[in-house]
Amino acid sequence: MTNAFPKIHNAMWPGLVGKGTEEGQEPPISLERMLDLTAAAEVNGVKFDGIDYFLFLPHTNPEASDDELKGIADMIAGKGFSVGSLVAPVWPGTVGDSAMGDEAAREKFLSAVRMACRIAGIFNEHGVRKYGVIRIDSAEFGVEKWRENPTANTKQIAETFREAAKIAADHGERLAAEGEICWAGMHSWKDMLDLLEEVGMPETLGFQADQAHTYLYLMGYNAPEHALLHEGYSEDEFYAAYEKMTDKLRPWTIDFHVAQNDGEVHGAGSHDKTGKHCRADDPNGKLDIVRCAEYWLRDAPSRGIQHICWDGCMFPNSVLEDPRTWNTILDTMIKVRDAHGWN
Repeated sequence: MTNAFPKIHNAMWPGLVGKGTEEGQEPPISLERMLDLTAAAEVNGVKFDGIDYFLFLPHTNPEASDDELKGIADMIAGKGFSVGSLVAPVWPGTVGDSAMGDEAAREKFLSAVRMACRIAGIFNEHGVRKYGVIRIDSAEFGVEKWRENPTANTKQIAETFREAAKIAADHGERLAAEGEICWAGMHSWKDMLDLLEEVGMPETLGFQADQAHTYLYLMGYNAPEHALLHEGYSEDEFYAAYEKMTDKLRPWTIDFHVAQNDGEVHGAGSHDKTGKHCRADDPNGKLDIVRCAEYWLRDAPSRGIQHICWDGCMFPNSVLEDPRTWNTILDTMIKVRDAHGWN
């Protein structure tokens, strides 16, 4: 019997992240076009259940009126989708700024979280959103500045995150910090764990695991001292390391991105280099996606997880516009649900 959960979502931000209007950049893909591409995907009668959503222009003005936001909710629901997790615009150049910056920067960060909570509330009241979290990260590109004083800078990020978590709790929301090698204080599995423990609010602030990014955690890409694997590893060594990492981070994991990585980093536009997202069937992919997903999804309902989301951030537009891309992704996610889901 096919499992009813987790629900299967597609991310809308691949239409935005790494895109732009400057020379050499590919143009953004509109929200409506991303919705249409997602709605067109179908595998043996199964379709995507919903979307996860980035709360910034050109998809969304985070200062949009209630009526404008309700109109967006109507459009999403009209495509047959629910809204799951939301991405708060915490980065410099959007609404926010660095979580380890000065007082003004940290206030911008918190302002972005307030905006995301407001929009979440409107979507919840509308009925298009019934589950999911709000995603954040440290919004401090690169680890050089963090390394000047790791202990103090981690404490600074944690203090900002605690304040953000209080805002979320007041709105009935939870925050998930997505570990990526490009975000200071979140750039290795050990530094991510240290930060989560420093925040110490597991009921409100947890971890968002992305399969592409956490593969590079294993390799210690930006923290060689925390590497659990080295080039030339065997399959047995891989799964022993994978279990060690997931055993540490899974108890904190409240949101999960299905993804593939080929062991490389990639950046586009203003986005710093991070774990490269690959097509689900990429022959150079390092991950058995379905098998690896089980390590993150063990006991998932007990952590409030009700959906999983595909992340193909910084795919070229030609890949995003190809219907085969989405059918292959959907097929992979169905296999994850069939193997590790629940009713």
